[in-house]
Amino acid sequence: MNTLKTLGAAALIACSAAVAQAQEVKIGYVNSERVLRESNVAKAAETKLQAEFAKREKDLTDLGNRLKTAGDKYEKEAPTLSEAERNRRQRELLEQDRDFQRKRREFQEDANQRKNEEYASIVERANRVIKQIFDSEKFDLIVQDALHASGRVDITKKVIDALNAGK
Repeated sequence: MNTLKTLGAAALIACSAAVAQAQEVKIGYVNSERVLRESNVAKAAETKLQAEFAKREKDLTDLGNRLKTAGDKYEKEAPTLSEAERNRRQRELLEQDRDFQRKRREFQEDANQRKNEEYASIVERANRVIKQIFDSEKFDLIVQDALHASGRVDITKKVIDALNAGK
C-alpha cells in the first residue's frame, strides 16, 4: 500500500511539473506588415520617399500629358497631312512613347529599390527591438507573421511603441 501511495504521489508530482513547465512557455507574435505601416519610422520613411521622388513623378506626369496632347493633335491632323509627314510624326510619337515608357520603368525601379532599402532599415531596427523585448521579458519564442495568432500573444503594439520611442 505504501508503494502504491508513493507511485501515486510521484505521478502527481510528475504531472504537476509537466503542467507547470507548459505554463512557463512564453510566446509572442509580431505582425511585420503592421509595424511597417503604423510605426513612426515607417511613416517618416514613406514621407521621405515621397519627397525624394515627387519631382520625378511630376516630370513623368507632365511628359505623359504632353505625349497624349501630341497624340491627340496628330490624330486630329492626320487626315490633312501628306503621307511623308504622317509617317514622320508617327515615328516621332512612337519614339517619344518609348522614351516615356523607359523613363517610367526606370522611375518604378528606382522607387522600388529605395523603398526596399528604407524598409530593410526599418526591419533591422524592428528586429533589434524584438530581440530586446525577447531578452528583457524572457520570451521563449517570438514569431513574425504567423497565419493565425491570438491577441494574448500579439506584441506588435509593444514593438511599434518601442520603435516610436527610438529604442
